[in-house]
Amino acid sequence: MSKCPYHDPFKEKRTKGPILTTEFDGDPVAMILGLKDVRKATRDHQSFSSNAPFRVPIPREDELRSVRQFPIESDPPEHTEYRQIVEPIFNRPNHPEYQILIEDLINKLVDGCKQTDSFEAVNEFALPLQSHALTHLLNVPASEAETWLKWGVHVLHDEGKPSKGGDMEDYCKKALLRCVDWGDDNFFTILNRAKFQGRSLTEDEKLGFANLAFAGGRDTVINTICVILAHLAQNHDDLLRLRNEPSLINCAGEEFIRFATPLTHIGRKCPVDTEVHGVTVKSGHLISLAWASANFDDTIFTEPERIQIDRKPNPHVAFGNGPHNCLGAPHARLIVRTLLKVISEQTNELTLISQQPKIEKTSGYERVNGFENLYLSFHR
Repeated sequence: MSKCPYHDPFKEKRTKGPILTTEFDGDPVAMILGLKDVRKATRDHQSFSSNAPFRVPIPREDELRSVRQFPIESDPPEHTEYRQIVEPIFNRPNHPEYQILIEDLINKLVDGCKQTDSFEAVNEFALPLQSHALTHLLNVPASEAETWLKWGVHVLHDEGKPSKGGDMEDYCKKALLRCVDWGDDNFFTILNRAKFQGRSLTEDEKLGFANLAFAGGRDTVINTICVILAHLAQNHDDLLRLRNEPSLINCAGEEFIRFATPLTHIGRKCPVDTEVHGVTVKSGHLISLAWASANFDDTIFTEPERIQIDRKPNPHVAFGNGPHNCLGAPHARLIVRTLLKVISEQTNELTLISQQPKIEKTSGYERVNGFENLYLSFHR
């Protein structure tokens, strides 16, 4: 059994019914808990709409950003056309030359940490890895990551710290002007050239795409990296097995992503009064797609609270499901797989020194989701 502090706070709640009725931002929210029910809801945008600016993330973000995020806060068919604008960018991790860049980056970070007696994984490893990897994804100069590092683990709401949302939006406005110096194939230039329904994108639409690119896959990637490091430091047999059976790396990557499920849930708005598994959700109110419950559904997953690096099948929904399946999934998967490859090849032992879990507290549940700090050491 893994000693990772993660657990399933929805286990007992699922036994009481398919819905957890709770509250966020002063309004009732019906959380859908089971995997099959969550999957079904992701494909019903007419009943459960993403056309809810600032409210798709829970808690809502209208005080943290000034623009609606694209494409996530839109429904088909508009969502489909918005998504097509940036899909070529987010598919870059499928290219071999891109994969080499990510492996080189992780090798350098691991080598640096091996030169020290210990390192703090959240801020000294995972945050730099996420930030520098993003420069490759967006195809901008590596030096831009130095600005992004200052935004912390979560740009918009890093608990206990002032939001960096305003700083991020100011940066993006300037980047949309400066990007001409970065060539024709970077994220910002592509947004400047893009057409939607025959017209150029508005400034708010461009900022909405950029907002999601910087905020959407930040803490999620960082938290998953730290779950991997914490687990391998406490489960040496899994590290050894990955070294001896490298064919397991893809499978193990999916299992770590399932187990971490760094985005607990996401909101959908009911356009009209809707009956959801026996609960009436009023027009304009939210349901929640509870990824973190669905991924621990013990009617689907055997021993879901145990990391099994050879788990198959693994139909998790950590990247969502349906039309809104996470754009950044190929990038996140590549980082996870490459991290497992590099660590298993280059490290005989990873030691946990100390950990302070980050607790997500709400009126309906408390969930470990990441680490405030995580101190480790590498050994050859």
